[in-house]
Amino acid sequence: MTSELLQKLAAKSITKKELFQMVEQDFNLLPEVLDGVSSSKAAIRYGCAKVLMDLSEKHPEKLYPHMDFFTALLDSNYRILTWNAMAIIANLAKVDEDKKFDAIFDKYFGFLNDAYMVTVANVVGNSAKIALAKPYWAQKVTNELLKVENISTTPHLTEECKRVIAEHAIKSFALFFDEIEQKEKVISFVESHVDSPRKTLGKTAEEFLLKFR
Repeated sequence: MTSELLQKLAAKSITKKELFQMVEQDFNLLPEVLDGVSSSKAAIRYGCAKVLMDLSEKHPEKLYPHMDFFTALLDSNYRILTWNAMAIIANLAKVDEDKKFDAIFDKYFGFLNDAYMVTVANVVGNSAKIALAKPYWAQKVTNELLKVENISTTPHLTEECKRVIAEHAIKSFALFFDEIEQKEKVISFVESHVDSPRKTLGKTAEEFLLKFR
């Protein structure tokens, strides 16, 4: 049965921002929001997932006890929930005392082989948070990101999509470049995109090289 709080979210009598603020003031409401993720109503399902994502950024220690819940969410039938889970897990990495992320590293980065651009881009975009939270993974994260050159195209992941992903990768590398051991490999990757037909990719590559080469 849907709680009164979540019914209000579905009826739009409270906003996602208001729900966020309510939980922030009383974390005893957190279980209701977690339950809302499995709601059959899209407004509740995605509203709660967004609130949890925002909470994970600001209060990771409060959500960390539910890390296993978010790991399970990676296998959701709803791609948006998978994307939310990716962001939440990356936010929780900095408080991951039990090294739960370490056990799912291969699963998380396995999504780089997904058929959908947005899924791949979410992994790439969140990877710097993981490398910064867990410097001992920085080289492995680097190696995974360098593989985006070789991902297969699909109807949902074109050559242009691959250029978007490369741009995300360069931006991520810039955030944790100090932690990277094989800097020359990353520099070489970035150099290969300077003359990209995607103007923003070329510009991102140039700016990276000006700063780090």
